[in-house]
Amino acid sequence: MRQLPLGRTGPMVSAVGLDCMSMNTNYDPSDENEALATLHRAVELGVTFFDTAESYGPGADERVVGRGLAPSRDDVTIAAKVGFAHTHDGRMALVDGRPVVDGRPEHIVKAIEGSLTRLATDRIDLVFLHRTDPTVPIEHTVTAVADLVQAGKVRHLGLCEASAATIRRAHAVHPITAVQAEYSLFDRSAERNGVLTAVRELGIGFVPHSPLGQGLLTGRLQREHLRVTDFRTFDPRLQGNNLTGNQRIVATIGQMAAAKGVAPSQLAIAWTMVEPAVPIPGTRRVRYLEENLAAADVTLTAEELAALDAAAPIGAAAGEPYWPENMALLTRRPTVGA
Repeated sequence: MRQLPLGRTGPMVSAVGLDCMSMNTNYDPSDENEALATLHRAVELGVTFFDTAESYGPGADERVVGRGLAPSRDDVTIAAKVGFAHTHDGRMALVDGRPVVDGRPEHIVKAIEGSLTRLATDRIDLVFLHRTDPTVPIEHTVTAVADLVQAGKVRHLGLCEASAATIRRAHAVHPITAVQAEYSLFDRSAERNGVLTAVRELGIGFVPHSPLGQGLLTGRLQREHLRVTDFRTFDPRLQGNNLTGNQRIVATIGQMAAAKGVAPSQLAIAWTMVEPAVPIPGTRRVRYLEENLAAADVTLTAEELAALDAAAPIGAAAGEPYWPENMALLTRRPTVGA
């Protein structure tokens, strides 16, 4: 697996990383042995960029990732996301069904300390603010993480699903190494909301999460086969007419992949890498890991890129990427002081 720099100031990482969210029960009941085997295989194949979060599990994902990567700790980059509030018993805090974002400096510091403990490490290579708290100036939150950078507990700082204005304000306080956002043939909003423009201008690495549209772009996902524990059962893109329309896009991409002799997943991931970017498709199964990583060797011609653009133009996918309560958390809108 080739390695490349994550933005101007970031570490060298593998061209394709691994989103570890599925190592726990966000999709269906987890198998820790399977998750550990996938982490070990990823390292064998040259993956050096792993993404987790305190809210995955919650906490369980970080513990598995910490155990799985312990033998390779000095050779990999671990990214951990913080910023959601949790109840006293460890569950994600909700108000009217909406997760609570807490960007107060004291909360962020405590959350990072918790991630350090669960990951069993003395530093986190890249801390992402999972969401932006609209009630706290981003400058205050970033300053708190910057202090931990000075202390050696954090090496780099990133933002998730932040607006272009928030990215610029944060970067003015402390260098932002990477910005993570959903980016795929189903969600190309980063192309029109100024986020891609901002990261290019500022030399910030771009990390697309969900490059497979929560699995729909693989061509294998069948909604009726999802377990009741799988959060995708609520995905608006998998409901009714939205699903019917999106399946037509998936079918077209599948035909293009077959003509090229690659899997639909590989075609979809390779498309996100044209930016350039470091996509982090998620899986806990070795066979899908190996399939996804092969996307790093797929080269798309100008004609193929044009055909994909025609098959899945901006705004073509039906339905939002999240249900309304979670869409309200995306800071693709002004925050305090903006």
